[in-house]
Amino acid sequence: MNVFELEVFEQTSDYSELRLSSGEGKPKTRALDKAAIEELIGVVEHVYTPHAIAQKLFESSQLRELGAKLAELLDSDERWLEDVLGSPPGSTLRITAAERLRHLPWELLARDGAYLTVSGTAPLLPVRAIGTNTALKEPVAPGNRPLRVLFMATSPEGVTPVLNYEREEGEILAATSRAGSELVVEESGTLDGLRFLSLDHGEGYFDVLHLSGHATIGTDGQPVFVAEDELGRRSDVTADQIAQAMAGYWPRLVFVSGCLTGNAPDGGTLPSMSESLVRAGAPAVLGWALPVSDLAATEFAAQLYQGLADGQRLDRAIVEARRHLFAQKSCDWHLLRVYADRSPLAPMVTPLRTIGRALPRIRSADQDFLDPQTRLSRVASRAAFVGRRRVIQRCLRTLKQPLDGAGAAEALVLQGMGGLGKSSLSSRLLERMPTHQRVVWYGRVDPTKFRELTDKIDFPTMEQQIEATKLLDNEQAPLAVRLRFLFKGPLAQTPCLFVFDDFEEGNLEERNGGHILSAEMADILPALLKAIRGTGSPSRVIITSRYRFPEPAGTTVVVEALETLSQVEQDKKISNLANLRPGSALDPGIRERAVEAAAGNPRLLDWLDLIVADTSLDIDGFITAIQAEADRFRRETILAKKLLSSQPEDLQRMLAKVNVVELPVPAETVRAVHDHPDAGKHIRRAADLGLLEEGTDPENGQPRYFVSNVLRPLIRPLLTDEEHVAACAAAARSLYKIWVTDPAESDASA
Repeated sequence: MNVFELEVFEQTSDYSELRLSSGEGKPKTRALDKAAIEELIGVVEHVYTPHAIAQKLFESSQLRELGAKLAELLDSDERWLEDVLGSPPGSTLRITAAERLRHLPWELLARDGAYLTVSGTAPLLPVRAIGTNTALKEPVAPGNRPLRVLFMATSPEGVTPVLNYEREEGEILAATSRAGSELVVEESGTLDGLRFLSLDHGEGYFDVLHLSGHATIGTDGQPVFVAEDELGRRSDVTADQIAQAMAGYWPRLVFVSGCLTGNAPDGGTLPSMSESLVRAGAPAVLGWALPVSDLAATEFAAQLYQGLADGQRLDRAIVEARRHLFAQKSCDWHLLRVYADRSPLAPMVTPLRTIGRALPRIRSADQDFLDPQTRLSRVASRAAFVGRRRVIQRCLRTLKQPLDGAGAAEALVLQGMGGLGKSSLSSRLLERMPTHQRVVWYGRVDPTKFRELTDKIDFPTMEQQIEATKLLDNEQAPLAVRLRFLFKGPLAQTPCLFVFDDFEEGNLEERNGGHILSAEMADILPALLKAIRGTGSPSRVIITSRYRFPEPAGTTVVVEALETLSQVEQDKKISNLANLRPGSALDPGIRERAVEAAAGNPRLLDWLDLIVADTSLDIDGFITAIQAEADRFRRETILAKKLLSSQPEDLQRMLAKVNVVELPVPAETVRAVHDHPDAGKHIRRAADLGLLEEGTDPENGQPRYFVSNVLRPLIRPLLTDEEHVAACAAAARSLYKIWVTDPAESDASA
């Protein structure tokens, strides 16, 4: 795109001069009407605010009139805009102005009833030019490879509304799938996590840093981005703190996708967060001038990165993304602002068919979880996965912790009832650790299956592949010895994540009401874990299992128990489903029945979404089909294994009593409703079998318990009406004491 420079030169407090240049010849100059400027600023302060009615309307006459006034200010009788607008394929207008003038909404520039930033063959891109620095000192050549994006979303506990950052990630992946991209996700939402990930990949590795979350203006008037601390709590950070975390490792573009990140407080007298980041060294920064909808922010990002991944210039990609929002009649189309130094807004990568273009280094992990019969993936795709944020953060801390650090373990067990998404979560963890190779087994693993390990790893050299195969096949030495030499030799520089998926299928045996390792697995798993520990290998093991089992002697295993989806997570999940999502053609009553029957179980939601797609059913037919599918799920996950019926009657009754509370509760409340001398044993046994969900309270890190409503038809008949009422009363008294009258005492006792 063509580049024009627009400068507002304040010669004295009473006189300013407007200058327009294209880099060739003498700039055009003329005096600037101070009264006109003050009038414009007054209009902006009236109609361009978060609560103004004009911001709620796509076709706002007030905004169009404001855009016309801005154009008149630039155009005047000399028709300066003719040169700018008559230069296909468009122009970048770099605006150098002080404070309040820089803060004017130049994106609304309009003439003859059309917005100049989205209309015609020569659209205009206003860029707020910051300083005279050029961060990119050398000629900018695009990388002959896919686009690389560092993506960090933040979602602190207690901050609402909860943004659908999973959808944003999924939309970006889908939009860039044709040309390919490498989307690396920083999952903790902390500045420390951002700093370490940037340092680990090195200067110049990423093309884009995308920060997604809430932002606001702090009590001191400074813009802040709402990040997380190490416990997932809110931590407001300034532009200076973000810059310190980046430590000079700026990519070509920073997109701070949060409300007001492009807004200059106090009428423009203070710099916006985006401007401050450019002054801190970022070549170009995008931000939103006012509060922006989750949907608009997601759609803009997807379109922007699609253009960049295809090899478009940065300025052109921004213009096309803005045009997309305008075509969708989004009220937020004009809110995106560009701040930049003097670095060129050039392409970041080459087009897809460029000779010698590198292939993406990161691939989706869902293809590592294929059903051996259907060859279809058994897990949610990267784009479809939602929720589990705190669980993922805890799991990644466990998997990444060096073995000599606190909380370190050789293995992580994801445990819980069928359908809660254990396999999908393990797939997510693999994608969050792209530095590790993936070795996945499904179901029963015997020594022969285990030796397929070397076939699943992409060794750096053929010699290492051959050596590894020989080591594992040499049965003259015990497996533990062979694995130790494997980790010290061929795998010394190749960290792996070894996944045993659906571990209960053939790798566990029942004993005394619980489960232990099968004879074959009792040889394999301890040898693998001890070899990892003994060699200090960064490799780790992930196991998905419905049941808990004793950890092998001399090893360390961390168990992460999965819970039913929270209401927010369930809402996100449903919004991704074709038939159960709000706004679909499905009868609202049928949708409500299906969602209630699923009881927050992700797999059952997927099943029911397919059931309600049958257009041949009437309402009664839908209700019957929903109930039948829920019953099938219970048969396959609970009854077929005789999990419930084989338990002591008192344990079954405990589950029925805990089920009267439709949210996770602490152990103290479980004991209050189940006043039994063996309550502790019942809790432990039910949790080990996945009948009682044992999650972690994000506020205090203590266990909390929940009985899924999927079990309700099986356990509600175990209580009389009087017993049900008594359980409700006991739970209410306990929770009132814990949460209202003695919260500090309860936390201390926990």
